[in-house]
Amino acid sequence: MSGSPPPTGGFVRSVGLFQSTAINMSQMCGIGPFVTIPLMVTAFGGPQAIIGFGAGAVLALADGLVWAELGASMPGSGGSYVYLRQAFQYRTGRLMPFLFVWTAMLFIPLIMSTGVVGFVQYLGYLFPGMGRTTGDLVGLGIVALVVVLLWRGTELIARITAVMWAVMITSVVLVIVAAATDFSAHLAFTYPAHAFDFASNHFWIGFAAGLTIGIYDYLGYNTTAYMGAEIKDPGRTLPRSIVFSILGIMAIYLLLQIGTLGVIDWHRMTDPGDIAATSVASAVMEETWGKGAADTVTVLILITAFASVFTGLLGGSRVPYDAARDRVFFRPYAKLHPRHRFPTLGLATMGVITAIGFLIGRHTDLATLIQLLTTVMVIVQALAQVLALSVLRKRQPTLRRPYRMWLYPLPSFLALAGWLTIYGYADKNSPGRHPVEWSLAWLALGCVAFVIWARLEKVWPFGPKEITEEYLTAPTPDAEPAGT
Repeated sequence: MSGSPPPTGGFVRSVGLFQSTAINMSQMCGIGPFVTIPLMVTAFGGPQAIIGFGAGAVLALADGLVWAELGASMPGSGGSYVYLRQAFQYRTGRLMPFLFVWTAMLFIPLIMSTGVVGFVQYLGYLFPGMGRTTGDLVGLGIVALVVVLLWRGTELIARITAVMWAVMITSVVLVIVAAATDFSAHLAFTYPAHAFDFASNHFWIGFAAGLTIGIYDYLGYNTTAYMGAEIKDPGRTLPRSIVFSILGIMAIYLLLQIGTLGVIDWHRMTDPGDIAATSVASAVMEETWGKGAADTVTVLILITAFASVFTGLLGGSRVPYDAARDRVFFRPYAKLHPRHRFPTLGLATMGVITAIGFLIGRHTDLATLIQLLTTVMVIVQALAQVLALSVLRKRQPTLRRPYRMWLYPLPSFLALAGWLTIYGYADKNSPGRHPVEWSLAWLALGCVAFVIWARLEKVWPFGPKEITEEYLTAPTPDAEPAGT
């Protein structure tokens, strides 16, 4: 952060704890809760939707502890790519990291595309006459602007992100405070009949849908793990940024959800023609403080949505770079910008896919887009990474672990159960869309791509396995200087 030019060989460790937590929280909150509260209410059929946010928090914390140990032990650029490469190289060579990058090139930008969909939804509150075509063009313009702004060095990006994080906090706090001034406990805590019928299959289908939406809202707690090579003192900073961001966002979500339900009748959120179904935060502000306040907060929410897409593409673009640098993905992705040292092709590719995902979400629905991206993510990242933590403890027992998972292996089991629940109920929660089948088809296509790539590169199964255990002998990353 001193402003000195980065070295020619790679990234600079310039992002500290506050900025790391801000990056995570900006990505986690973003537009998510402002567009998914109505989706959550619809999934549960009433204000008992608070269960979904609570369950999502538990899954995020359990999975976050997996990320914390792996990220602190192997603080390289690429996140899951690094962890899967180290854990599964002994039996399947480069297959697992290749498949992760293959799927990440799809699910990371799809997550960003939901943010752009939300941006356009809230923009529709300010401009109710905006047509579908105009909204499509605005969304595509936002994606282009994000890519242009990211075409810079990390030092400047870290400062911009801290400002955006402050705007995000301001917008959320204003909605929470406004809801508190006109809060009705009757609205918030009056539940329909059989709302908590745990013996009903209908409840568990709704629970799985709510858990999917909940974990989507928390996604982003791992953003800085993708930037491990740019984090100062990663052994301490990465675990703390993950846990702090999850706990902070959990408190915010609970207050936001309860406050919203205490102002807006939940039936309005299930009506597609009601503004509460598409711009619920604006509806809260209009109901409590009037139209002027609603317009002001809507602008802040638009900035928040922009920030979430900004930080998501910032971290995600590092994934194909690290893989290509280690010859586990297509080689052109290994190039950095000659001056600002960021991965140009990775950023450009994810920008294009984000734009395509935005158009898909606009012309289907947001809930379907969330279900599709989640199922694509589950197999190769979520489930495989839980297994990778245990594999590495066995395969590399001497690996430097500045943080070890609390209560191991209980959080791993909780994370595994949560991800399996989401995947197992995906088709029932998206009837006719077949998210499970699409995720398996994408995975199968990735396996075919790997075979072709491995044949060209002459690696396993067409060559010898190359076992690399560089983190066993790597020097300790520079700690943050005392007093900073």
